[in-house]
Amino acid sequence: MTASVKPRAACLIGWPAAHSRSPLIHHYWLRKLGIEGGYNIEAVPPEGFAGFVQRLAAHGFVGANVTLPHKERALALTLPDERARAVGAANTLWYEASTLRSTNTDIEGFINNLDASANGWDAVEDALVLGAGGASRAVVFGLLERGIKRIHVANRTAERAHTLAQQFGDTVHPIAWAAIGEALPQAGLLVNTTSLGMHGQPALELAIGALPSQAIVADLVYVPLETPLLAAARAQGLRTADGLGMLLHQAVRGFELWFGHRPEVTPELRALVEADLGHP
Repeated sequence: MTASVKPRAACLIGWPAAHSRSPLIHHYWLRKLGIEGGYNIEAVPPEGFAGFVQRLAAHGFVGANVTLPHKERALALTLPDERARAVGAANTLWYEASTLRSTNTDIEGFINNLDASANGWDAVEDALVLGAGGASRAVVFGLLERGIKRIHVANRTAERAHTLAQQFGDTVHPIAWAAIGEALPQAGLLVNTTSLGMHGQPALELAIGALPSQAIVADLVYVPLETPLLAAARAQGLRTADGLGMLLHQAVRGFELWFGHRPEVTPELRALVEADLGHP
């Protein structure tokens, strides 16, 4: 009698992790593609993270997503690719033979969402990125890959913007937070990677009218789905890309690595997650 093959399963490792929409996304794709598999939430405190990751396969998982506060530590426990090393954080783990590899899919999540939301966006020459944390590093890496000629980075703590610029080279220019207004008229693409505008956080106060008439505005925040920044940009007739689109697109490659099929981000999936976020 042949032993039954256990369905493949992946998980999300975080602390806390219950708020994540990743299970909703991956279970939708499993159903749509007719794959027998699973995706679990694993709430793992920092002191237990190394032990859990080192025994990921023994726990029954072929890979994992990693969220706060574990993204940086995942680099030291895995074999990271160039993307994870450049961003300084890993959000996706998978096995290559017996080696646990890691990458950062926030980069393609951001870029592929821009492609879907604002076709031809990469014709811009100047980008202005607000924030200098891990999300900003992912954005800057993606913009450099797509050949954007000048990237200005503004952060409320100026030192972090200078550190990021040193990491990525001469194309990236740190500017003071107070100088954002001076950079807006040249910015063909504006990206908010900060928490400003998120539910419960202060608004991002910007003179959107100073942007060029063909500028594109992206916000990584997705709660609320339409941030004050995006609402102001749309009121000006500018094209926008929201944080929910990035969330959906960043999940694609992990699913493909774990389950062997490349899923699609569809309007039906977006509507499902929007409804779960409490939007009509």
